[in-house]
Parts: sequence; C-alpha cells; structure tokens
Amino acid sequence: MSQYTIALDAMGGDHAPGAVVEGVALALSQTDAVFGVSTKFLLIGQQEALDAEITKHALPLDRVTVLHAPEVIENHETPTHAVRRKKDSSMMVGLRAVRDGQAHAFISAGSTGALLAGATVIIGRKPGIERPALGTLLPNRKGHTFLIDCGANIDAKPSYLVQFAQMGSDYTAKTLGIARPRVGLINIGAEEEKGNQLCKEAFPLLAASGLNFVGNVEAREVPAGAVDVAVCDAFVGNVLLKYTEGLALGLMGMVKDQLMADPISKFGALLSKRAYMRLKNTFDYENVGGAPFLGLKALVVKAHGSSGPRAICAAIHQCTQYLA
Repeated sequence: MSQYTIALDAMGGDHAPGAVVEGVALALSQTDAVFGVSTKFLLIGQQEALDAEITKHALPLDRVTVLHAPEVIENHETPTHAVRRKKDSSMMVGLRAVRDGQAHAFISAGSTGALLAGATVIIGRKPGIERPALGTLLPNRKGHTFLIDCGANIDAKPSYLVQFAQMGSDYTAKTLGIARPRVGLINIGAEEEKGNQLCKEAFPLLAASGLNFVGNVEAREVPAGAVDVAVCDAFVGNVLLKYTEGLALGLMGMVKDQLMADPISKFGALLSKRAYMRLKNTFDYENVGGAPFLGLKALVVKAHGSSGPRAICAAIHQCTQYLA
C-alpha cells in the first residue's frame, strides 16, 4: 500500500479549523479502503485550536500531525503583500512544508490570490512550464469536463494554452482514468479560422501537440460532454465557470418553484424526488473537492472558501487519486 502525506491549511476558509479537521476525519475513515493508500496528514495552523479539534474528533496521532503557524491570511488582504508580510501564516508554512518534502500535496480553502502567488514563488514551476494554471471539473451529461485555465492567467499566449492542454490531459487521465482525453479549445465557433488572435494562433499548435485534440468547441457543447478537457485563458474560463455555477443554482431554484406551484406538480415532485436529488448532487461542488493548480513541482489544490467537511474530504481524495 502506497503512503502519502497531505498538508492542509487548517486556518483557511469560512469554516476553519473545524471543517478542515472534520474533513480529515472523514477521509481517514475512507481513504485506505477506497484508494488503497495509507495517507498521513499535516495540519498547519494555530496549535491550541487544532489540538482541541483533534481531540474532539479523536483523530489518530500516528496519522495526524500539527505544524504550528500563528498567522492567518485573510481574503481581503492584497495577495502579494500577504505573501511577503505573513511568512508565518498557515498558508505559507504549508507551502514551505511541501517544498521541503514534509508533504506530497497541499490543500487550502483560503485566499485564492495568495495561494497562487505563494505556490508559484515557494514551490516553483516544473521545468519547461511557462505559467501554472488553475483547473476545475465541470459536470456534463456523461461525467465531467476539466476546464483549464479558470483563474490564474487572464492574459495568455498561444504556447501557454498548449501547456494548459498538456497539463489538463495528464491530470484528467490520472484522476478520471481516461486514457486519451479529448481536448477542445473554447472558441466562438467550430471552424479553425474562428476566434480572436490567441485562438487562431493556438489552434495549429494544439493540432501538432500530439494530444487528442478535437478542435474548437463552443461553450454550449461543454455540458453535453463534447470534450474531456476544455482549454482557454483564465478570463474566458472564469466567466464560463461562474456562469455555470450561477446557472445551476438558478435552474435548481426555477425547477423547485415550478414543482411547488400547484397540487399536481407537488405530487409529481414527490414521485421524482430521487431524480431531482441526484441532479442536485451532480452540481454540488462539495463532491468535487477543489481546483488543482497545475504546473508546479508539487500538487496544490484550492478548495472553495465555504468548503465544509465533505468538500475537504473530496479534495483529499482528489490528491490521493492524482498521487497514486
């Protein structure tokens, strides 16, 4: 059985440290059996608070260790200033722990900007990678599509998009078990000559990359499962991600309103409750875990700021799938 150590920013996120420690407790009850790996955890944060949570959840001390970090980076802080000034924060201490070999991966639900800046500086890029990229899984009718970049590089070059595609293809193959992921370039039309200058220049590079590149793909094709990896710059990716999140919430609300509109609809809602709950579960971010920051010398995962224990547990499973 393989063994990995995962470091967690125990003070990052809206519900820290309780949700983080409870998420570790959930993972400890599942990881060994589900993934065939024996995982240890390095909780980074304020010692006294974490000791209390560890005792509360009766975590095994041979599997869970605390690394004291007195400071916390808040979301309102400027990322570059926070990285420079709060070197003893749970986030920066955790990133250094991964850099120094104390852990194989790092998870944080804290400030996205600080995490991206700190990870790039402290852990560093893999050789040959021009820019690391943030990716995330979007649900589709057949499973999931991995969207990259969705938040790290607003301005990109064609060569960046090729590297994003390579990183996304590798990540998808490891975590979703797809041997030859289909890679598509997000564009405003399927024709090769469509799009802005970035897309026009990236298309032939992707076609010659050796990846399973299927060409341009429009945003409306992503929910249908047209590709396994959707490539774009972070401006396009973040707009697509945020719209998808908002649309999912809006549609769920509209469906619920209509189901409760009259007695007959309510009866139908009762009969279809299981189907509705399965659909709702598909769009629940807590089942995904987090967004991996790829292109670094070690795996860094950005969990949602409002992550609860299930989301932290899912992020841990994400790491073990990738590392295994």
